[in-house]
Amino acid sequence: MRSDLEIQKDVMDELGWEPSLTPSEIGVAVKGGVVTLSGQVDSYFKKTIAEKAAKRVKGVKAIAEEIQIGASPSYHRSDTDIATAVLNALKWHTAVEEERIKVRVEEGIVRLEGEVEWEYQRKNAKAAIENLNGVIAVINLIAVKPKLVTTNIKTSEIKQKIIAAFQRNAMLDAKRILVKVEENKVTLTGTVRSLAEKDDAENAAWAAPGVLDVDSKLQVENPEFIFYE
Repeated sequence: MRSDLEIQKDVMDELGWEPSLTPSEIGVAVKGGVVTLSGQVDSYFKKTIAEKAAKRVKGVKAIAEEIQIGASPSYHRSDTDIATAVLNALKWHTAVEEERIKVRVEEGIVRLEGEVEWEYQRKNAKAAIENLNGVIAVINLIAVKPKLVTTNIKTSEIKQKIIAAFQRNAMLDAKRILVKVEENKVTLTGTVRSLAEKDDAENAAWAAPGVLDVDSKLQVENPEFIFYE
């Protein structure tokens, strides 16, 4: 089992590997595999990059996000300017149906609402605006409501497509993830090697046609206890 000191060192090294981050800006504390990220960065984009970097480290069970955003004067923008930039970013993103999304900005906090047909569209909408200057946080309240035609797919077909997606993904150990489909709800159980692998599995399940809900019960396992046949 990896010690907290080993995990802390790896997280700090991973943060240092990110060219957009200055490691001295971010503090890392670890207790029982739970990583707490603290400090101050000048953009919401850097905050999300730090979290993603920590998720990639083996042995990390969970992440407590306490990074603050203290934008410099050059990053300051009015809510009107931010809202305009958000709308333009959504408009030019090919995987986002911007006409179905409503935007509200208050003190740099962007709130997204509306409905889309796919989970990847919901996530892409958030990803499209994370690196905009002046954005302090993004609250994604977009609902996923597939067309009626997609809800008639057989559960066996949904399961088969998800398993095939797992097998194609070089980052996933498909043999350790069990997929259960009831109507249009997918339940994932088993173990993964990192939080990043957990995210990949959940994203793959959401991408399957006909999926309305994903219940992830995946557990992050210490790499020392992972064996391959």
